[in-house]
Amino acid sequence: MRRLSASFLAGVLFGAGLTISQMVNPKKVTDFLDFFGRWDPSLAFVMGSALAVTFAFFRIILRRTHPLFAEEFHVPGGRRIDSRLIGGSALFGIGWGLAGFCPGPAVASLAYGRWQSATFVVAMIVGMVLWEWRGLAIRAFAEREGKIIPRRAARKALANASTLPPLGSYRPGADG
Repeated sequence: MRRLSASFLAGVLFGAGLTISQMVNPKKVTDFLDFFGRWDPSLAFVMGSALAVTFAFFRIILRRTHPLFAEEFHVPGGRRIDSRLIGGSALFGIGWGLAGFCPGPAVASLAYGRWQSATFVVAMIVGMVLWEWRGLAIRAFAEREGKIIPRRAARKALANASTLPPLGSYRPGADG
């Protein structure tokens, strides 16, 4: 119960911060990104403050043996900058610039009942489901062929495959 309460409190605090800073307002965000037009630099202070707090407290908190409500810290181990990271970052930035939303603020802005927020969140969920299905289809194809194949080869093989498993049909370890 304490873990659930702490998660709820963190979510409320995060949502309140997004709302107070107006990051839930797509116009505010697009004006921030419009360097050669109606540029509004105020979100730079929001982001700078977030980075400063993270920089200071991340180091202090990671000195602990474990988080308050978990057995261990879950910190990403990868430090490689590759084409997937760069491409994903670029896609995120383009989407943020076009729509004025990124995932956290979009979900928080649902409280305002605006159709734009709902449309963005639905599109985001559809995109996540399609991406997951793509990964499941690649793994199912590789398993059906009885081999583990590199990601690039799996994509190529999947693009050339005549039949894909239906959405939701893949079960790890299932014969088929």
